[in-house]
Amino acid sequence: MQSLLGLSRVIDTITEWIGKSVAWLILVAVLVSAGNAIVRKIFNVSSNAWLEAQWYLFGGAFMLAAAYTLSQNEHIRIDVVYGKFSRRTQHWIDLFGHCVFLMPFVLLMIWYLVPYVTMSFHSQEVSSSAGGLIIWPAKAILLAGFLLLAAQGVSEIIKKIAIMRGVIDDPAPYVPTHAPLDMDTPTGEKHG
Repeated sequence: MQSLLGLSRVIDTITEWIGKSVAWLILVAVLVSAGNAIVRKIFNVSSNAWLEAQWYLFGGAFMLAAAYTLSQNEHIRIDVVYGKFSRRTQHWIDLFGHCVFLMPFVLLMIWYLVPYVTMSFHSQEVSSSAGGLIIWPAKAILLAGFLLLAAQGVSEIIKKIAIMRGVIDDPAPYVPTHAPLDMDTPTGEKHG
């Protein structure tokens, strides 16, 4: 189990580094978008390449940070239901979700994306828009994102099993996003 936990730590370190690094792509996408809009309005000049570049940047940030988001336990869940269960039951729900939903979906996407990216790369596929960019890098980012998500899924499964077996403490104890409201006040505010 310790060697698997070591693998989990390596995966967590890699996805954390990538997740934090690609956050800057959002800023770059916003700057490209603003620059493109300003040039279009002031000079009446437009560029499909810049428009597609902002899509690539945003898509890259989203796909490459998905594994980090999973590692931080920040993916969307229905807290109203999940929060009513004991922590042990929550671990079982998480493990079930990772094994039955996350991993099959991610592995299926990788299975389909490998030939999709390979064909796009070999044909040097280009956007159908005039002046557009080559497409294979965007498709490769999709594949990289799902590969990272698969690795992080394995890491999360290892950690859930270790937590449930008592090998490690829970590194991310569940804390509800929204505290219960005090229904005795008109605004539902809590009084201390």
